[in-house]
Amino acid sequence: MITTLHIKNIGIIDDLSIELGEGFNVLTGETGAGKTLIIDAINIISGGRFSKEMIRKGESYSFVEVNLYLPNNPMSIENNIIVSREIHLNGKNSCKINGRLVTLTELKEFMSNIIDIHGQNDNQKILNSKYHIKYLDNFIGEELLNIKKQYKELYKKRIEIKKELKDNLGDDKEKQRKLDLLKYQFDEIDLAKLKENEEEELEEKRKLFMNSEKIGKSLNSADLALGEGAIDKINEAIRAIEKISDIDKVYEEKLTELKSIYYEVQELSRDISSLNSEMYFDENERNETEERLDLINSLKRKYGNSIIEILEYKNNIEQEIERINNLDEYNAKLKEKIKALEKEMQVLATKMHNIRVNIAQKLNENINKELKDLEMPNAKFYVEIKETEFNKNGIDEIEFFISTNIGEDSKPLAKIASGGEMSRIMLAIKTVLANTDSTPILIFDEIDTGISGKAAKSVGEKLKIIGNSHQVLCITHQPSIAAKGDQNFYISKVSEEGRTYTKVKKLNEEEIIKEIARIANGEITDIALKHAIELRKTA
Repeated sequence: MITTLHIKNIGIIDDLSIELGEGFNVLTGETGAGKTLIIDAINIISGGRFSKEMIRKGESYSFVEVNLYLPNNPMSIENNIIVSREIHLNGKNSCKINGRLVTLTELKEFMSNIIDIHGQNDNQKILNSKYHIKYLDNFIGEELLNIKKQYKELYKKRIEIKKELKDNLGDDKEKQRKLDLLKYQFDEIDLAKLKENEEEELEEKRKLFMNSEKIGKSLNSADLALGEGAIDKINEAIRAIEKISDIDKVYEEKLTELKSIYYEVQELSRDISSLNSEMYFDENERNETEERLDLINSLKRKYGNSIIEILEYKNNIEQEIERINNLDEYNAKLKEKIKALEKEMQVLATKMHNIRVNIAQKLNENINKELKDLEMPNAKFYVEIKETEFNKNGIDEIEFFISTNIGEDSKPLAKIASGGEMSRIMLAIKTVLANTDSTPILIFDEIDTGISGKAAKSVGEKLKIIGNSHQVLCITHQPSIAAKGDQNFYISKVSEEGRTYTKVKKLNEEEIIKEIARIANGEITDIALKHAIELRKTA
């Protein structure tokens, strides 16, 4: 429900806040005081069209904000929601839901599930035929909704399989092109005969080749230094220490260490000499190493960041090639699955169709009864059910039709020209569907156009009924409708310092009686007051 409506700078409305209540909220007041502007503001916050001419003279922007209380609302995890829209003369349009900026389309989509406006310029969901099947199914209830849930699960699986089948079949030329590409990639990797640690080994060899000259010079210098000087010098040191080794134990130990070093250096000299003599770099081998590394880098650019990734890609290609080659057999299995699903879907869809056909007659009767109560005895409402191909709701397409006068052809609801007729038709439908309609807020603008007496009384009764399960906001000029209000608001206008302002006052019980009397008689008299009290008691 709307708890607070705040409007700023729209027409003669300067800065206005209205605290609405549960059930049936009635707006009455002077002609031209701004009642319709309030409905226009709600239409604006619901994502409706806005004209710059609606901005109050002398102001640069208009602003509308609603505080919504939506317990168990599937559209939000929060119960309290603040929605606002600000529009400037320069065209800037700012829409917010709980402080988060949203697009106008997002605002409209969000609010379409919360507020339904019925009036001269409305765009409510019930006029949109795509929602009609939902209204009928909700009216039918659990018997159908349980079957529909089972059907939708099968329908979803069918869509998934059909998509896979479509992707698999494709165009024969495209399939062959893909197969040729995969085979080329597989052969390119396979011919390379890659090994997991090969790149590291090649890089080591490459490093040796790149430093071959430096390695050769260093080994030669080390070989000469050891062979020509180091060993002889160590040998001289040994002979010198041998002369004093028997004098003290410490000299004997050092002699042992020197001899050990001598043998180690001899061994090291032979090793380095061997490395030096074996030092040889084959230019062909060097070229082969470079070419191999270039090949590996080329494959890495195409198929992965490492040899391991390239080999994994090769395995994936091999599996995909096998899958494509066996596609006909696989697709045949998919087609069999679709046939099996469609067989189950047909059983459920037929059940839903039969239930809809039967219950649609009941809905027709109930709504036509309500139309008679609303002084539309010649109006004939009916639900058109057409069988089609499988869709998300079964095999049915549903649209609401109506003929308002004898001899006229039935037309879709959206084609009804008269605003007064449309409002009463909507009221009849909403009365019947009240307990199954999930839209929590219903707004009726000038619903009493062209009616009086018994019809007006019936309209008030039906709005009261709907108010038991929805928040209803209605502008009226009929005392019998105003008398049914749970909350009544009086809209007036005042002129101050050359400007006109809209004011709203929530009426107490005494004030409600006086307002009913004023509407009924044009002025408040004792007789009018007695009549108003009687209407209020009846309500």
